[in-house]
Amino acid sequence: MATIALTADNLESTIDGNDIVLIDFWAEWCGPCKSFGPVFEAASEKHEGVTFAKCDTEAEQVVAAQFGIQSIPTIAAFREQILIFSQPGALPEEALEQLITQIKGLDMDDVRKQIADAQAQAELEGDN
Repeated sequence: MATIALTADNLESTIDGNDIVLIDFWAEWCGPCKSFGPVFEAASEKHEGVTFAKCDTEAEQVVAAQFGIQSIPTIAAFREQILIFSQPGALPEEALEQLITQIKGLDMDDVRKQIADAQAQAELEGDN
């Protein structure tokens, strides 16, 4: 599957309509982005069931701001509509493959429990 262009118009439907979404935040003028692009594209051809999206931070400044993008390239990953990874920097092919394998292997019930526990703890600490 080739990558899709992520925009403000399709952001929500892309995340809501797919189990796993990887987003590459990039810009045309960015050297590391140009180096990482083919690695990201090659991974998109190997992983059925994973949606690979590219967000041009120049054209989609609102989306980039929503994600707090301050450095590019930045990779963000969603699983079942939960942001589970976000990190600036171009990943080597092996690291991207490891990330995808880890995302696929996550126990999402455990992830949701950890989120709920963290929110409950924050509420308790907020009451003090």
